[in-house]
Amino acid sequence: MIATPQSLHFAAKLPLQNGASLRDYSLSFETYGVLNEARSNAVLICHALNASHHVAGVYPGQDKSEGWWDNMIGPGKPLDTGKFFVIGVNNLGSCFGSTGPMHVNPDTGRIYGSDFPVLTVEDWVNAQARLLDVLGIETLAAVMGGSLGGMQALSWSLQYPTRVRHALVIASAPNLTAENIAFNEVARRAIQTDPDFHAGHFYQHGTVPKRGLRIARMIGHITYLSDDVMNEKFGRQLIAASQDDAQRDYFFSTLEAEFQIESYLRHQGDKFAEYFDANTYLLITRALDYFDPARKHAGNLSLALGRATAKFLLVSFTTDWRFSPKRSREIVKALLDNKRDVTYAEIAAPHGHDAFLLDDARYMGVVRSYFESVEVPT
Repeated sequence: MIATPQSLHFAAKLPLQNGASLRDYSLSFETYGVLNEARSNAVLICHALNASHHVAGVYPGQDKSEGWWDNMIGPGKPLDTGKFFVIGVNNLGSCFGSTGPMHVNPDTGRIYGSDFPVLTVEDWVNAQARLLDVLGIETLAAVMGGSLGGMQALSWSLQYPTRVRHALVIASAPNLTAENIAFNEVARRAIQTDPDFHAGHFYQHGTVPKRGLRIARMIGHITYLSDDVMNEKFGRQLIAASQDDAQRDYFFSTLEAEFQIESYLRHQGDKFAEYFDANTYLLITRALDYFDPARKHAGNLSLALGRATAKFLLVSFTTDWRFSPKRSREIVKALLDNKRDVTYAEIAAPHGHDAFLLDDARYMGVVRSYFESVEVPT
């Protein structure tokens, strides 16, 4: 399946949750499949922290250009593009095409940098709704996302309850725990204290806070994997150079990586620092921290979800300790308290939080079965 990036410009101001607004912004997106005549078969995919609008398919002439959920979406796949018209949108503030901190502020003529307004999940949903308006899509057959994308799917069901028939919330939560916020804060501080950060205006200095980005990614990556996967894949194995030393088991170096897990994390950090924007990382993790639909209801999630009218599928993974099954069950209970139609699957998978991106036959089977049951009005 061939993917074709698209972009739409919006001149009108987008009111934000913090009281500010954003004007003259663009949203990057891709579509897959065909929108039916009734415009009733559209499925919106919401992405997580470091993903983009490139959800599925490949770019012609580019090796390893598969979309980040290509195993899930396409002809004959669990989300079958032979039946559904799938839309992937890059969130505002991202660094993959949509307007973000690295773009020019039309009010000042200078690059936004850290002056880019703080965003929330609700702001992203409002921007996505405007995109759908332009595409002529009044009602979504479904909205779907994993992790932070799952939060957006849940928020869609609350902000635009009459525009969503089904919501698929995968490996997500109704809000972040204090531990999760703590991980995000340590990662942000790694970036903010990098000498090349320059208070978020590093573009003007011709620098990139790669050291901070590397550490931020390493911290995040630890939370995406389960202890079982790390032990099975790396254990306490030393890197090859250390194993070649017949005289001793360790080099006892405080600077060089000696264990395979150290080398792996450094590699992931190095890759991430080459393509991701530091201000984007700060913005998106803060949006994660802020999300809490129950906050306006004195912490009562059942009251908060009373607005939802969609049918729901929730999926969690047993070894996901960042967004544990307990958090998904909180959403399930709140929806059942409101007598909503809910399907819940808890998958015994060893992969941790990243399981929502992988090919687990039971997980894929659940999603496939659910989408097969989704009726598309003609």
